[in-house]
Amino acid sequence: MASLDPRTRMHYRAARARRIDVGSLWQRARETSREHSRWTPVVLADMLWSAGVRQVGFQDYVDYDFAILNRDERATYMTHPVSNELSQRYDDPRHRGLFHDKLAFNRTFEKFLRREWMTITPENADELRSFVERHGTIIVKEPIGQAGSGVHRYRADAVTDWSAFHGGLLDRGELLAEEVIVQHPDLAAYCPGTVNTTRVTTFFDGDRTHILAVAQKFGRGAVSDQMSFGGFYSMLDDDGRAVGPGYDSHGNVHEVHPDTGERISDFTLPMLDEVKAFIDEVARVVPTVRYVGWDVVVTPTGPVLVEGNWAAGVYENKPSVTGIRTGHKPRYRAAIGF
Repeated sequence: MASLDPRTRMHYRAARARRIDVGSLWQRARETSREHSRWTPVVLADMLWSAGVRQVGFQDYVDYDFAILNRDERATYMTHPVSNELSQRYDDPRHRGLFHDKLAFNRTFEKFLRREWMTITPENADELRSFVERHGTIIVKEPIGQAGSGVHRYRADAVTDWSAFHGGLLDRGELLAEEVIVQHPDLAAYCPGTVNTTRVTTFFDGDRTHILAVAQKFGRGAVSDQMSFGGFYSMLDDDGRAVGPGYDSHGNVHEVHPDTGERISDFTLPMLDEVKAFIDEVARVVPTVRYVGWDVVVTPTGPVLVEGNWAAGVYENKPSVTGIRTGHKPRYRAAIGF
């Protein structure tokens, strides 16, 4: 097995050390100690040791309940520092821009979007009006953004001055307009007001696409299902079933969806086989960007692609919520060999 580059690890640790917010770290330790009945100084020391020696991010420590896990259980969890190393090693810097820039992404993965979209330019005000009126509601994105930032929803019946609307989008840098995705009824049952995406983390080894982890995200009616918009998630097993209630990084746990009352643990991703085949095809488009977190949505006619994240991030089990005390790291190791 190939080891990861120690220089990347050192640079990442140094950067993180320079950015440590002592107050925020202490607050995390206090919250963790209260939740798990641990002494705060012991938790704080363990967090620092885990970060420095075991590559466990502070938020990873909180989110995945490391305070109640033993050493062997902790070793099974994927963490953000390790994920960062994988991204730096296996995602070619020359092609990351195809994922970072949403306009470039849409051009590259046009075949898999399966929805109408357009670029907003100074010359196409009439085309934009026609696009919005044809679809009724549209999604508009800023080309560069993450965690749902720069994503907006506009309705045709709310526009009173089309020239001002077009000019405002240009001024704010909202340059990508897309048709709203119609999601599968099984997803809409949980939150009809937000398109609920499925995060599929993969590694392409040059021949095979390995699915490393799958998480189902649930929105709260906002334009995005990201946590910054009140969203949460549950991990899915190999059969596409939720392994337990939903949760987020803010300490919220949802046995049922707060808005519809649907039980999260009853969720099963529809068209799982189609999703797997779809992801395998998508992962081969840019084979030099090998470690990716894909966001897809299952529609009544099959999966569609929302975006791909070359810095894949991490979605993992939360033991205190699911009762599952192991993570996905062994799958990463088996597929990638580190």
